[in-house]
Amino acid sequence: MAETAGPDVGPKASRREWIGLGVLALPCLIYSMDLNVLFLAMPQIQQELRPTAAQALWIVDIYGFLLAGLLVTMGTLGDRIGRRRLLLWGAAAFGASSVLAAFSTSAEMLIASRALLGVTAATLSPSTLSLIRNMFLDERERATAIGVWIAAFSAGGMLGPVIGGLMLQWFWWGSVFLLAVPVMLLLLLVGPRLLPEFRDPSVGRQDLASVVLAIGCVLAVIYGMKHIAEHGIGVTALAIVAAGALLGWWFARRQARLAEPLIDLSLFRLPAFSAALTVNVVSIFIAFGYFLFIAQYFQLVLGMTPLQAGLWTAPTSLVFVAGSMLAPRMARRWSLAGVLAGGLAVSALGFLVLVWIDVLPFAGIIAGYVLFCAGLGPLGALTTDLVMGSAPPERAGAASGISETSFEFGGALGIAVLGSVVLALYRMHFAELAPAGLSAETLAAARSTLGGATDAAGELGVGGEPLLQAARAAYVRTMAAAAGLCAALSVAAAFAVVMLRRHFRVASPL
Repeated sequence: MAETAGPDVGPKASRREWIGLGVLALPCLIYSMDLNVLFLAMPQIQQELRPTAAQALWIVDIYGFLLAGLLVTMGTLGDRIGRRRLLLWGAAAFGASSVLAAFSTSAEMLIASRALLGVTAATLSPSTLSLIRNMFLDERERATAIGVWIAAFSAGGMLGPVIGGLMLQWFWWGSVFLLAVPVMLLLLLVGPRLLPEFRDPSVGRQDLASVVLAIGCVLAVIYGMKHIAEHGIGVTALAIVAAGALLGWWFARRQARLAEPLIDLSLFRLPAFSAALTVNVVSIFIAFGYFLFIAQYFQLVLGMTPLQAGLWTAPTSLVFVAGSMLAPRMARRWSLAGVLAGGLAVSALGFLVLVWIDVLPFAGIIAGYVLFCAGLGPLGALTTDLVMGSAPPERAGAASGISETSFEFGGALGIAVLGSVVLALYRMHFAELAPAGLSAETLAAARSTLGGATDAAGELGVGGEPLLQAARAAYVRTMAAAAGLCAALSVAAAFAVVMLRRHFRVASPL
């Protein structure tokens, strides 16, 4: 039993809750690893399964699409049927889907397996976060627990490329999916003993029309954003995003009329809830967008292998883990708004260092990379704690689903919007630096992306070296401009936090 503290703090968690927190961190670790290990395995998958270009895109994207589309639905489902029950059901299904993915014999089977992984992964994150909200009632302990929860995601992002690279060096491509199986088995064995069950006894039936509208809205907007990142701004992509926005408007109208809505829109009237979600989206927008560019820079400009690139990202993941763990202490020593604004200011400084990436030594590049990660590191834990602390306990599942969806939206927007800006800048710089005497077909391929330029240069053999050097120089210039844009966004977000600092405190739940 948890011991009771004084009236100014909530009841303290017992040893069982803290051990249970370690159990809850396990699926978060795998959840995060599964987002990035596939990128390393794609060359082997393409060689073995021979997917078409469209199938290859679906193999990569279907997991994230369904995950993002179902987070809110699964969060509210946990409120209805029990959060521990949903977590354990999801863990069993995630492990089974991982086995199916590992032993897929065709591109179609792998796409279907990845779709199942996305659906089942959507049960894990909201369930773990909502359980933490109910297991840790003391504000300080809850902040620490959420810091551990965020750190598990960061650790998964760090370990994914490293462990995935090692597995692919010794085993077949499907081995990266089997990493999840022993973790899910452990969760199924110890979860019923260590994790309490929570549900909202007053909740009614799930509104299926709201579920369909929520999934359609999220999938359409994220798909449209990804389409913009890959192909540029076009009528098709804008129409898809507009359709998603229309579904979102319809969804909001329906929630306002329902006696028992899928999402209680009154949560967004809590200033702390809305302010925290906004900072969350902006920070993830900045981070995810630049992470994509750095990964390509390491491999396509510096010529690193996936394992080498993964190892060089490890320090930044450690910084994210440390930031998540230290965030509650920093918030207690300084004001919450001060820590958020200060973190954004530090991230701006790191991006300003990377503005000089074309002349920096490699150590300077890593220093700038680590610095902007250090600034953004504490933000996820603090904003998530603010979101969960603002929502009443019986709505923890819905609040966690909304919080996690904000992560997905921020990441999709960062990749799409910054990706589109980077693509336009790359094409502009490449047009200035492209060597003369190349065929129109080669120029078109090299102008499309840095990867296209690398392939085109490889086909030209020794004569492709000037093309490769021009493409790399164009990409480095582009990264410098993107760093300047991210620095400006960080400064603007820090200024907004200072101006709205009165909202960055936990409000009384409705």
